[in-house]
Order: sequence, then structure tokens, then C-alpha cells
Amino acid sequence: MTAKEKAKELAEKMLGDNNHYLNQNIEIDKLIAKQCALICVDEILNSHIDSVYEAYYLEVKQEINNLISYDNTTTIKEK
Repeated sequence: MTAKEKAKELAEKMLGDNNHYLNQNIEIDKLIAKQCALICVDEILNSHIDSVYEAYYLEVKQEINNLISYDNTTTIKEK
């Protein structure tokens, strides 16, 4: 799985199926999902992983930051 695919997968997992009911605003939920995905990657990076995985997850982190979320769908788009 590429870093870009992993970034999108993590962000969408954090978004979940029904999270938009919490805030009544899907855009806020998408931003929260991105922040949760970043926290997840930071936890992986802070767990003293092998340097190969570290490089991969640093790239995943960058790809999460590159994700955009400005539409009314329940998926997170790429730039």
C-alpha cells in the first residue's frame, strides 16, 4: 500500500460511517478525522519502529497533511 493510500485509509477510518451526526457538520468531522489520523501516525512513529517503517510513516504523515476535505461527501479527497 502506498503512503498516499494509507493516509486516505486512516483518515477515512477515523471519519467512520456515522461520525457526521456528532457535529452536524461533515467538514468539521473531516478535519477531526485528519487530526486523529495524524495522532495515530505520531504514536506509531514514537513507538521506536524500524527506520524503514519510520520513513514510510513519515511519508504517510505528509500525505495526511496533503488531504483536502472541502466537499459535502463522506469521503476525504486528495489534493
